[in-house]
Amino acid sequence: MTEQPAGSAAPAGRLPRPLRPFRHREYRLLVTSMAASLFASGLWLVAIVYQVISMGGGPSELSVVAAASSVGMLVSVLIGGVAADRLPKRAVMIGVEVVRIASAGGAGALAVTGALQLWHLAAIAFVMGAAEAFFYPAYSAILPTLLPPEELLAANGVEGTLRPIAQQALGPALAGVLVGAFVPGMSILVAAGIYTLALGALLAMRVAPVATNTAAPSSVLADLAEGFRYLFRTAWLFASLAFASFYVLVLIGPIEVLLPFAVRDQTGGGASSFALVLAAFGIGGALGSIIVSSWRLPRRYLTAMILLWGAGAAPLMLIGITPHLWVMAAASFAVGFTGAMAMVIWGTLLQRRVPPHLLGRVSSLDFFVSLALMPVSMALAGPVGEWLGVPMTFVLAGAIPVFLAVAAIVGWRLPADEIAHPLDSPAVTA
Repeated sequence: MTEQPAGSAAPAGRLPRPLRPFRHREYRLLVTSMAASLFASGLWLVAIVYQVISMGGGPSELSVVAAASSVGMLVSVLIGGVAADRLPKRAVMIGVEVVRIASAGGAGALAVTGALQLWHLAAIAFVMGAAEAFFYPAYSAILPTLLPPEELLAANGVEGTLRPIAQQALGPALAGVLVGAFVPGMSILVAAGIYTLALGALLAMRVAPVATNTAAPSSVLADLAEGFRYLFRTAWLFASLAFASFYVLVLIGPIEVLLPFAVRDQTGGGASSFALVLAAFGIGGALGSIIVSSWRLPRRYLTAMILLWGAGAAPLMLIGITPHLWVMAAASFAVGFTGAMAMVIWGTLLQRRVPPHLLGRVSSLDFFVSLALMPVSMALAGPVGEWLGVPMTFVLAGAIPVFLAVAAIVGWRLPADEIAHPLDSPAVTA
């Protein structure tokens, strides 16, 4: 079954391009829900760190909770894609928020009463991770049902801007205040309350007419197989995900694991210096999302996207060779800026070229690639950094994606594909 656009939009007038999707009532409610959900998630992630510490736990105990969340996402994400294609997408998102409210509320109640144990927190983190795996495919698939094709780039830019601001800045900032003033359990309860606001916005959305699916019902495995078949027979999609797989493998580990050591050893900085470099990455991501959403989708959209990722990683080489903190911050800003621009184009490209009945599953495959290789990259970063040295590891992390980008563009003839499938016309798939 598929959802159809509902409601009417106010005239565009002279609205800037990034604001045009906000003419649509259902989109405004969706963004309100997403902003509240991201804000609550940022609060939750910091609150559980201090909850583990308050229970006498250390890095090992915290890693158990973090791993449980990652495993929950990894084992559920492909099923989440099937659910997004089979079920009403708004209903899937409502279910996700209900699970988040119950999980965070339960954890908070156990914490403030002193009954919370580590295994409780690990189990709840697993459930929260599994719920997150259902959210992203449903959100990605519902956008084309709410907006015209020419406004999808702007909408993806809004999401790319909200995520670092709400989840990586405002949520953790509130968590720091609440943990300092109260016990961590109170912060978890506040996160549950904010998830409730996200649920309220979803419930306020008008239910769009749903077309009845007259095809014979298929199994979940058959639906998954259909998604994989589409991936392997669609050259531009396979090339993009293959490139993204190696990109995640090469970049995530050095940034997540080795960056604090580069800051310490090369600049003499401590925690505040490391936080500055991370903040520069987040600010770059937010600005990159805003700027790309202000433009039209590039005519050479595949080439532009792959080069923004590949060549955009090159500044990481500076992190490996500079003794100056400001250079590291500038390089981090540049990587965040170009990476966010590519992500906005990528999300729009999926929504414009993937058939609607497959969009949830393809989005989940995209999510699965990132989830599967992130822990591998982080596991390899430490040994590689010790073997080659942290500076050389960053030089390679910045250089390798450039060559991977050229290989993807040339090897899969992406320029010919984007010429054959221009996205100037609203209705383009395959």
